[in-house]
Amino acid sequence: MIYSSENKEYYKEKTENTEKTEKTEKTENKRERLVYTATCLFGLEALLGEEIDSLGYRRLETIDGRVTFEADRDACAVCNINLRFAERLYLTLSVFHAESFSEVFDGTVKIPFERIIDERGAFPVKGHSIKSRLFSVPDLQKIIKKAAAKRLGEYYGREILPEDGVKYLIEFFILRDICYIMLDLSGAPLHKRGYRPERVAAPLRETLAAAIVKLSRPREGVLLRDPFCGSGTVVIEGAMMMKNIAPGQNRSFAAEEFPFFPRESWERAREAARRGVRRDVDFRALGSDIDARCVEISKRSAERAGVSDITDFVTMDALDIESGGVRGTIVTNPPYGERLMDIKSAEELYCRMGKAFKGLGKWQMYILTSDEEFEKYFARRADKVRKLYNGMIPCRLYQYFKNR
Repeated sequence: MIYSSENKEYYKEKTENTEKTEKTEKTENKRERLVYTATCLFGLEALLGEEIDSLGYRRLETIDGRVTFEADRDACAVCNINLRFAERLYLTLSVFHAESFSEVFDGTVKIPFERIIDERGAFPVKGHSIKSRLFSVPDLQKIIKKAAAKRLGEYYGREILPEDGVKYLIEFFILRDICYIMLDLSGAPLHKRGYRPERVAAPLRETLAAAIVKLSRPREGVLLRDPFCGSGTVVIEGAMMMKNIAPGQNRSFAAEEFPFFPRESWERAREAARRGVRRDVDFRALGSDIDARCVEISKRSAERAGVSDITDFVTMDALDIESGGVRGTIVTNPPYGERLMDIKSAEELYCRMGKAFKGLGKWQMYILTSDEEFEKYFARRADKVRKLYNGMIPCRLYQYFKNR
């Protein structure tokens, strides 16, 4: 069968393939426990794991950038629609040890791809290898493709498979000679919520924006404020979180085309997401930017995301910020000399920010930047610093939450 956590060797060695008879599969399909893998940006593993726990699924393994867990078939729809911090969701088909190309072929050809991939299905292969004896990605792609084609060709009785139907993307990941063969269930990355078709320079990825908002502990009665809002991602993600709007409820996913997953599970998951939206939340989020074009883009994105009722966007200089006599939390990603401004200009901005933000009194602040000397220029030591990644750029979230 498709790789299942009922195989206890998964926990012990993670190097054994398992198969069950067709008769057993038919009687166990409804209570079948599949193995899924959700990937994330480095540094978000804990948040993603907690999210998976909250959905009622059991975690099996956490490594850099990915969390593996067991769940039923319905979880495919539930996780794709609801996971706020994941980049992609995969079905883990097999895990085995491989130090040679022949071991990769032998391990792959045992996988019952026919349970998911139909006769006309296209099955491209992609992946990567880290700290392993096998490192040639093109060679690995060819071998895994050949093994999958052999298995499917024998099952369907065809020497040449047409591959002109539904796309089933097979992805491999080899880490320290352990080969993971997976099926992409998301299609477009999960950070693409669908509310931000218009782009500005150096936009913050939605999943990272959601993460820094989550770490700031947003709550009712406390204003969420981003004085460098850009395309409004921090403000919008915070508002969606507080309204409990599922990030994927208005987009489609690759696995919706896979007969293996019940079509009704998608309908149930979307209906549950719609029912869960909060209509009476006492929360406001305000974004501002010196660029009027960014402000207009943010307003349109907030409308598409369904949060225009609790968000505002204004054109203003971040250094003109005032508390307005309310409680608030700054959550922001100012320019840091990587893709906007130069490093010297960014550091000068941090000095001016430090002076301007003193007027906010007891407001808490969560500031994401790649500058390791941010505290020096901001003239205030953070209460806590957390390492995160903005794409491939290593960053730090400087957290100021103690009353001063």
